[in-house]
Amino acid sequence: MEPEMLTEPAALLDPRHTALVIIDMQKDFCAEGFGAHRAGRDIMPARSIIPTLQALLREARRTRVLVVHVGFSTLPDHLSDSGPWLAQRRRSTYSSDKLAMAGSEGAEFVPELAPIAGEIIVHKHRYSAFKGTDLGMILDARRIRTVVPTGVSTNACVESTLRDAFETGYYVVVPRDGVASWSQTLHEATLQNVIHRFGQVTDADAIGAVWRNGASV
Repeated sequence: MEPEMLTEPAALLDPRHTALVIIDMQKDFCAEGFGAHRAGRDIMPARSIIPTLQALLREARRTRVLVVHVGFSTLPDHLSDSGPWLAQRRRSTYSSDKLAMAGSEGAEFVPELAPIAGEIIVHKHRYSAFKGTDLGMILDARRIRTVVPTGVSTNACVESTLRDAFETGYYVVVPRDGVASWSQTLHEATLQNVIHRFGQVTDADAIGAVWRNGASV
């Protein structure tokens, strides 16, 4: 027998079973003078989505959508590094194996999107927010069915997270104006991947509108 499938936006994004997942909006990835910027990355794409995410976050809070703040965390003394991971981090574009060191200012969330009391914070050591974390358990405990991944970088941490979300059994809806990358080409490639294989792509305003309309359901 076929399982129930959610296809219409109102059902797919119902506030009662949707989670807004904000990925890696931390100073080391989004703030001038911090890690990625010092490594030569253009941080303007990351900075540009902050107002959009602020608006989406306000709407999520108002309509009681589950909010999850995901932050990358590098443990000191290479405690979170395997050989393959460290080798790739050192050859990655505009990156560093010292980004978002645990306890550093660079690992802090940008103030515009700082968590408030009661919101979930997940620390990850890999690109995907599901790898080695309790994110899946938290979502299942809250009976979440749809994940709205946002943040940076579209082609790395966001894509890794949304792929795992889809393959774990969640619906995926990506706001094209709520994710960003230093490379517009890679950004667009991920969005095409989502459209063809992993979920739906829309705009943040459209997601917010569904939440507003569904908040009293």
